[in-house]
Amino acid sequence: MSLTLNGLAELSGRASEHILREEVEETGLPPEAILAKLRERLGIMRDAVRRGLASDAPSVAGMVGWNAKTLWEAPDPLQDPLLKRVQAYAMAVNEENARMGRIVAAPTAGSAGTLPGALLGVADHLGLPDEDLLMPLVLAAGVAKIISRQIYIAGASGGCQAEIGSSAAMAAAAVTELLGGSPEACAHAAALALQNTLGLVCDPVGGFVEVPCVMRNGFYAVHAVSAASMALAGIRSVIPPDEVILAMAGIGRLLPLELKETGLGGLADTPTGRKLAEKALKGEGDA
Repeated sequence: MSLTLNGLAELSGRASEHILREEVEETGLPPEAILAKLRERLGIMRDAVRRGLASDAPSVAGMVGWNAKTLWEAPDPLQDPLLKRVQAYAMAVNEENARMGRIVAAPTAGSAGTLPGALLGVADHLGLPDEDLLMPLVLAAGVAKIISRQIYIAGASGGCQAEIGSSAAMAAAAVTELLGGSPEACAHAAALALQNTLGLVCDPVGGFVEVPCVMRNGFYAVHAVSAASMALAGIRSVIPPDEVILAMAGIGRLLPLELKETGLGGLADTPTGRKLAEKALKGEGDA
């Protein structure tokens, strides 16, 4: 029987070990092959962060491209290097995506920065080696798989809650495991992250995965770390994790077409949003 978040919460050991075991059973691949693939994906994530932090080249539509580098190089008035790192890492990946650079969809291109922003950001803040990130990545993938059994992980089917919400849940569970959390804590970290994205619309200006997508990844990478912190402290979701997924799926089906990646509503339908879209579609570069 396929794992659920509720089922995962009842297990002992590491949550990722159960996810990995299920993946081995379903695919027939040895654990070493699965971990090797994730090691490769981790390298791509690292490279996307590095390139994104170093570049201020504009995106395809010209609406973003300089934000991650600007934040990374700016003074830190809050004196909170973790917050700044997580935000900048996440935005770096999504600006690379907007420049058509190589990224890892996690679970989609539009939400690709949240997981590396949170997981790599926390690991680098604490000085943890990349090898420690492989099993948390297994768990992140497992969380995405569990969510995808209830709704397509795409803004076009469920709004941005289905993309950034799923990525935040993945990242929250991964960070929780990285920091020694139990399967119960990991499942509830995912639920806490997901439930606080419910109803989030997908409203990309001009249909480009740029505004508000890049900054949204920065915000929700921090959101994921917050969920992990709460779960590690012993806070649990009052609504069982699997019911949170079902709620998200139900809300996604209720959202109107205009708020599901069509560029017809929300920020995309503001006067400035329409002007930016028109300019981008004309190929006029920096918006």
